[in-house]
Amino acid sequence: MVLAVQRDALDASLAPVVATLRGIAAQHGDKPVYGLAPEVVVADASGWTPARDLMSGTGLDDFLDAAKQRWNAQPHAAAALAWKCYTYWTALPALIGYAGARRVPLPRPDDVLVRYSEHQPFLRTAMRHPTVAVLPSDPLAAFAVSGRRSRQHGLRVVVCADDAALRAELRRALVDDHLEPLMGAIRERVHLGRRTLWGSLASGAAHALAKVEDLVPGPVLPLIDEVLTALGVADLVDVTVDPSTGALSIARRTCCLAFTLPKPKICTGCCIR
Repeated sequence: MVLAVQRDALDASLAPVVATLRGIAAQHGDKPVYGLAPEVVVADASGWTPARDLMSGTGLDDFLDAAKQRWNAQPHAAAALAWKCYTYWTALPALIGYAGARRVPLPRPDDVLVRYSEHQPFLRTAMRHPTVAVLPSDPLAAFAVSGRRSRQHGLRVVVCADDAALRAELRRALVDDHLEPLMGAIRERVHLGRRTLWGSLASGAAHALAKVEDLVPGPVLPLIDEVLTALGVADLVDVTVDPSTGALSIARRTCCLAFTLPKPKICTGCCIR
């Protein structure tokens, strides 16, 4: 009975994320979501690599070697492109969960799983046993005893009853506990600047939130600004509204190095255009 209640609480907490992913696919096709497991969480971790393994040992070396083969690129460029993919897919469930329902599946390195390949698509991610951060006003908060013991049901109720507290939880799990140490391990192997790497997170987060503009309540432009500010990367991307179309325009202030590939690619919104 206890396990059933835990499962029900977790399924309910992730339901808005799964629904939004399906909405993105319906509007934009499968490409914006094909790097995620369809239901976000997988029950069987066989064949997946825990994100924690990429921070030490040979896990990261294998990951970067696969990237070099995938893009036929120099080590630093391959690492930059692998990072770009990794940050986008790792952050996506948390970003759309926050945007759509203020429910944030926290992308802690122990809870994120990855698969990577020398072919396209390079990367796919999933989660196992995720903790979902919610506000005290969320109906699911009743399943959690307290903020400190909430992992009992896969839930964490933030102490402060506001969106800023949820964004702080997102920052802590994604940036401080996950991407920061992973970036450090990457930079021990290849010469890449922090600004270049964080620029990919900024761009990826902005693009992810732009994709849900018609699927979440409220205007998305201030939402993007709030999230990027919380993640500490708001100065690395410009997000504006195109006056001729009304569509969001996202311009990077750093480059992902795709232009260095044997077949150079200049991304939309790249700073070198």
